Amino acid sequence: MWLVSAFGMSDSNQSENRAGVVSGLTAYLMWGALTTFWKLLDDFDAFELIGWRVVTAMVLLLAVVVAQRSLGAVTTALRNPRLLARIVAASVLLVANWTLYVWAVVNEQIIETALGYFIAPLFTTLTGVVMLGERLRVLQKIALGFAGLAVAVLTISYGRPPYLALAIAGTWTIYGLLKKQVPLRPIDSLTAETVVLFVPAVGLVAWSFSRDAGIPSTATTGQLVLVLLTGLITAVPLLFFAHAALRLPLTLMGPLQYLVPVINFLLGWLAYGEPLEAARLAGFLLVWCGLALSLVDTLRSRATFTTAKKSS
Repeated sequence: MWLVSAFGMSDSNQSENRAGVVSGLTAYLMWGALTTFWKLLDDFDAFELIGWRVVTAMVLLLAVVVAQRSLGAVTTALRNPRLLARIVAASVLLVANWTLYVWAVVNEQIIETALGYFIAPLFTTLTGVVMLGERLRVLQKIALGFAGLAVAVLTISYGRPPYLALAIAGTWTIYGLLKKQVPLRPIDSLTAETVVLFVPAVGLVAWSFSRDAGIPSTATTGQLVLVLLTGLITAVPLLFFAHAALRLPLTLMGPLQYLVPVINFLLGWLAYGEPLEAARLAGFLLVWCGLALSLVDTLRSRATFTTAKKSS
């Protein structure tokens, strides 16, 4: 597979790496396709949908971690006050990100979600500078400059900053930072987060039952099945992602993440007919330039590190 060769993987690991690439592609393609899934449920309130998603996801994820015999790791983390604080903070950011994304999809703002997830990697770089004191390389500085210029162009075009995209990027970036401070597998940490969110989620489900316009009262049989499947569509891509993360270097997993906003961008523009004005397209082009420079910087940095390691 050309992706494997392009990133300089050894022949001895080709088979395992190919399996990782397939899993990674499957995970990110499924995450991208979630936009279509949520669009099928755009008759309903985003908060109701998130409540159902958390409850059904928790039930399924608990079943998975029990089957994998890793429930002990989840309960141990939840009993550790320091880890629990991080899990709670991550849970709040996760549910905020989910809610923003689902709200955007059901309210015809799919292109805006794509912008948010395109900006997120550049936000991650900025977070490293602000919160971790990391120093920027030249290409990273230029990449962030492109991102800042994109936000400025969109602010002038909209007459306001692109709040939704910035909120999606910000919540996802800080969520990722907190996840790195919780020593659990992705599936285990998401299980812990849904456990933390279970009580408020049950409250949302109860509210859903109490409303005349709620999901149980108004959903067709097909829509109700989709609502009950929200846990499945949350867990399955994560399992593929976890499989890929164990087999692929971050330099390959990183570029794969751009599949999600690319799919969202194309769906919003071509499938659902959302407007793409010249100024909006200019903002995207600037962000893409920044991302291209960031990717080049990552690959160059990896090549330099590998060369230095071989010569030492």
